[in-house]
Amino acid sequence: MRYLRYAFLAIVGICLILVALANRTSVQLKLLPEEIAAYVGQPLTYSLPLFVVIFGGLVAGLLIGFVWEYFREHKHRVEARTEKREREKLERQVKGLKSQAPGGEDDVLALLDDPSLAR
Repeated sequence: MRYLRYAFLAIVGICLILVALANRTSVQLKLLPEEIAAYVGQPLTYSLPLFVVIFGGLVAGLLIGFVWEYFREHKHRVEARTEKREREKLERQVKGLKSQAPGGEDDVLALLDDPSLAR
């Protein structure tokens, strides 16, 4: 199974390298439209290879998705934490009740083991 994972990662790596080699030409990346950039005073344009823009978009999309999912699952994590605390509290109560039992035995078994009740 480990070799399949390595083979898959190698194939993905080769595909990413091929995409990068095929898209090496420089493009102008503008962070603001020209009308807004005129008010800011700086054009905020960068000359980057196209594969950097493509991979940057993929990474940004993944990060946004991870953060979105983290906040979406927050209520489930809070609920699980609350249930875990309740379970631990109940386990402590059960241990306390077991330690209070006389002799740590069941009452019915204690009656059966009582020699004064034997026939």
